[in-house]
Amino acid sequence: MSDLNYALVHEWLTPKATGGSELVVKEILEFIDADLYALIDFESTNPESYLYQRKIGTTFLQNLPGAKSGVQKYLPLMPIAIEQLDLRKYDVILSSAHAVAKGIITTPQQLHVCYSHTPMRYAWDLTFDYLDQSRLGHGLPGILTRYLLHQLRQWDVISANRVDHFIANSHFTASRIWRCYRRHADVVYPPVDIDRFTCNPDKEDFYLTVCRLVGYKQVAPIVEAFNQNGKNLVVIGTGTELKKLQQIAQPNVKVLGFQPNSVVQDYLARAKAFVYAACEDFGIVLVEAQACGTPVIAYGVGGAAETVLDIRFHPDDGTGILFPTQTTAAILAAVATFETYAKQFQSEQIRAHAEGFAASVFRSRYLSLLDLYCQQWQSGNQPEQD
Repeated sequence: MSDLNYALVHEWLTPKATGGSELVVKEILEFIDADLYALIDFESTNPESYLYQRKIGTTFLQNLPGAKSGVQKYLPLMPIAIEQLDLRKYDVILSSAHAVAKGIITTPQQLHVCYSHTPMRYAWDLTFDYLDQSRLGHGLPGILTRYLLHQLRQWDVISANRVDHFIANSHFTASRIWRCYRRHADVVYPPVDIDRFTCNPDKEDFYLTVCRLVGYKQVAPIVEAFNQNGKNLVVIGTGTELKKLQQIAQPNVKVLGFQPNSVVQDYLARAKAFVYAACEDFGIVLVEAQACGTPVIAYGVGGAAETVLDIRFHPDDGTGILFPTQTTAAILAAVATFETYAKQFQSEQIRAHAEGFAASVFRSRYLSLLDLYCQQWQSGNQPEQD
C-alpha cells in the first residue's frame, strides 16, 4: 500500500461542516498520505482548521455566490461538478460520501473505495419530508423539484456502479446501500474521540438531549414528554425549531440553544441519562454520552440499535433503554422504564462499551479492509459487484 498514491474526496469543507463525516476525513488523513478534494473548500483558509494552508482541489461551485454559507442550494449542479475532478494520476481513490463524492469518474486502472455515511437522504429516505417542509415542494415549483429529485436518484444509482468497494458506517447504512444500490458494503463504525470525555459516575437529577433542532431530529416529542412527566430536561442545540421548543417548554425544561463543546461535555458527564429520538445512520453523540458513563434512552432504530445495549436484554452490561416509536407516549414509557432500572447501570461498564468505537478501532478496521481491497486489485482478483 505504501507505494501507491491516494486521493481522498469529500463533499464540502466549511467551518460549519463539523459532523461525523468530517471526523472520518480527518482520521483518514492521520494515517494515509492522500491529496484532498471537495466540491468546495473554505477550511484551507481557516486558521482554526487542521486543514489550514493545505492544498485542496475544488470544483466550479467554489466560486458561486453563497457557496460557503450553503452549497446545498446548488444540489442540482453537484453531480456534474464532482465529475469534473480529474483524478487520473492516482492509483487509489478514497471517497467519504453522504451526497455525491462517490460519483467521481475513475479509470479501469484505478481502485475506488467509498466510505458511505448514508445514501443521499434528501433523494431517498427524506424525500417527502423535504417536499413537505420546503417552499419548493409545492405548486409549480414542487413539480420541478420532484423531477430534479427523480433525476438525482437516477444519477445516484448510476454513480454507485463507479465504486469498487463500499464501506458503511453501520449495518443500518449497509442495509440502505443494498436497498438503494443493490451493492454489498462492509461495516466499519466511524471514529469517536473517546479521550475527549471523562467517565463520571456522579450523576445529577436532569436528563439531556443534544442535536440540531430541526424537524427530523424529533426533539418536540421529547420536550412534550418531559412537559408531562415534570422531570428536569436540558436541551442543547440550535436550528429552525429553537423558538418553537422554547415556546412550548414548561419550567422544568431548559432550552439552552447553542453551547460550546466544553459546556456540552460538562452536561453529558453530569446528566442522569441522554435522551434521543432521531433515526441516525450511526449517531456519534450517543457514543459520546456513553463515553461519559451516561446511560442513553434512544429510538431503537438505525445506529442506536447498534451502539446502545438495552439493559432489559443485556442485564450485565446494559448501556441504556431503547423505545420503539418516535412518539411522546413511547418516550414517557422509556423514561419510566429507565427510572426502574436506574440503579443497575454501571458508569464504568458504559464507558468500556463506548471504547469499542474509539478512533484506534476505526483505523485498524479501515486499514485492514483497504489492504485487502488493494491486494485483490493488484492481483487482478477484484470480486464482481453484487
